[in-house]
Amino acid sequence: MSMSVLNSNVMIGVGLRHPHFTDILTQPKQVDFIEVHSENFFGQGGAALSVLKQVREKYPVSLHSTSMGLGSAQNIPQYYLDRLKKLTENIDPFLMSEHACFTWGQQQGQVIHSGDLLPIAHTQQTLASMCEQVEKVQDFLGRELIIENVSAYIKFDESHLSEAEFLTQLYQRTGAKILLDINNIAVNSVNFDNGDIQQSIADYINELPVASVAQIHLAGCSIPLVGELTIDDHACPVSDEVWLGYKKALTRFGALPTLIEWDSDLPEWSVLVAEAKKARDIAHAVLVRKST
Repeated sequence: MSMSVLNSNVMIGVGLRHPHFTDILTQPKQVDFIEVHSENFFGQGGAALSVLKQVREKYPVSLHSTSMGLGSAQNIPQYYLDRLKKLTENIDPFLMSEHACFTWGQQQGQVIHSGDLLPIAHTQQTLASMCEQVEKVQDFLGRELIIENVSAYIKFDESHLSEAEFLTQLYQRTGAKILLDINNIAVNSVNFDNGDIQQSIADYINELPVASVAQIHLAGCSIPLVGELTIDDHACPVSDEVWLGYKKALTRFGALPTLIEWDSDLPEWSVLVAEAKKARDIAHAVLVRKST
């Protein structure tokens, strides 16, 4: 491992997807950790799980779930939790995360999954329900979760808490810290607020207690056609606006594990590594300045 990685004050990781399995196992170490979507490794045995176990021998691994649906009124199916617990025991992740959303419901008496991260109303009722779900999952897994803010393509009139306040109260009641996704704040700012991304990011992070944030996600998204919503498709390099927001987050929260997310139109491994290096350089510059 290079000295720049060993001596870094902040862990920088990338999301691992199937096309990069060979790269991560054969290339020199240029990142500090790997994050995977938990559900992609729920199968019993198989090549994917075998690769992840090999990766785990070289890197710390973060398990990022996308189907748990902690904000669902419907209870999370036990078979899902059993598979997640087994994967957790196999991999021993250093972080486990999910989203502040719902995914599970019922139709004609059948439990169904939405296939997407659906937004929740930020009310005390929803908060109480989500706290209960988070505590159940944490007790079952024997681990604390971190919860990510989401890109939401609708807003609820009944929401009387900001998302930042909702996540803060969730943290205070359950101990589940926050995974701060800077790009999701930017997407919501463009779609619903005044589009002043830097002001939206500053307002959001200033609402969060310094001790409440455990990880940062950085991503890019495609520019929409005129009149269309901006979609958080993770198909592009991190934007200049998100890099500026990252500097704000580092200044407030200090050195936190930071992940480069790229899920669609995947680039070469070298491009992901270059994004990770950019994050490391920015973090180093901000944190050195902060310490002086």
